[in-house]
Parts: sequence; C-alpha cells; structure tokens
Amino acid sequence: MGEVSSKASEDSTAWKQALRRDMATRRATLTADEHAAASARIVGHLRAALRPPRVVAFCWPIKREPDVRAIIAPWRQAGSRAALPVVVNAGQPLAFREWSGTTPLQPDRYGIPTPTAGDWLTPDLILLPLNGFDAAGYRLGYGGGYFDRTLAALTPRPLAVGVGFEINRLPDIRPEAHDQRLDWIVTEAGAFKPR
Repeated sequence: MGEVSSKASEDSTAWKQALRRDMATRRATLTADEHAAASARIVGHLRAALRPPRVVAFCWPIKREPDVRAIIAPWRQAGSRAALPVVVNAGQPLAFREWSGTTPLQPDRYGIPTPTAGDWLTPDLILLPLNGFDAAGYRLGYGGGYFDRTLAALTPRPLAVGVGFEINRLPDIRPEAHDQRLDWIVTEAGAFKPR
C-alpha cells in the first residue's frame, strides 16, 4: 500500500513540475506590449472589484508574471500601507516588510527583489501571482509552498487574491490537502470569486 502511495506522489510531483514549466513557457510567449496591456487590465479589474485594504501585500513580478504594481500607488494614496513578502527561514511562513517607492530592494536567495529595511506588517489582503490556476480557486505556485503555509498561519486569514493571465488557466490543478483556496481570481478577463 505504501509503495502505491509513494508512486502516486512521485507521479503528482512530476506532473506539477512539468506543468510549472509549461505555465512559464506560456507567459514567455507574450510580447512586451501584450504583457503590459494584460497587466493594465488586471489592475483595472482590481480597482473595480476591491476596496483599498489597510495593508496590501504584493509580489514583485518575476518570470513574466502580471505586473500589478500600478495598483499600489492609488491604494497608498487612499491610506493603504504596502508590503512585500520576505523569506525569513526556508520552509516557514513568509513575513511582510513595508514597501514604498523609495524602499531599498535586494535580491533574496531566489533572486526576488526584497526590502532590506522597513516595518514588519500583517496584510489583510495579499495579491498572489498565479503560475497556474483553476476555476475552483486553487493556484499552482513554484513548488516551495510559502504562500500556502503563510495563508494557513495568518490569523485572521487575509483576503487571498490571485492575479494571473488567462493563458495560465487550467481545468484542474489537482489540489492537495495543504493547498489554500483563493478568495478571488483576477485576470485580464475580469475578477471573479471561485465557484
């Protein structure tokens, strides 16, 4: 019985690794103009669907993810504070450090620009990049599990808003028990609550 379970786990891991590569390849096909236009539409849908939060956490765009930084300035002008995730310890939940346009950033161990100074904040809304996603509200990340651990650990749980491109929509990402469901998904096609 254990051997069958181990084989299924290996198959699932290999499937997700191949899927992660495919999702990145799909985004790489977008021209700079297509990427910018789709990112701008996502920002417009975020503005229409959500109120400025007390503290918004967002991710610096990497690997051709949507660039939603344009939502941060108007939300900050409306009184929100903004934060970027920081990997404090491998395998642990993320922490969030305040960000403004002048905050010094330095690449972390994964090459992601990360604040080197600033207050630690607790977000009430997190904009999570979607490497892949399904209509049920589950996201395919990069395999580290950081956001799943973080959402499970934060109390109260922040609003989890996935931001991604329609080319990364999947029929089913085969969520596992630890996968955290998103509250909203926002793409260039619109904003919706998972069914």
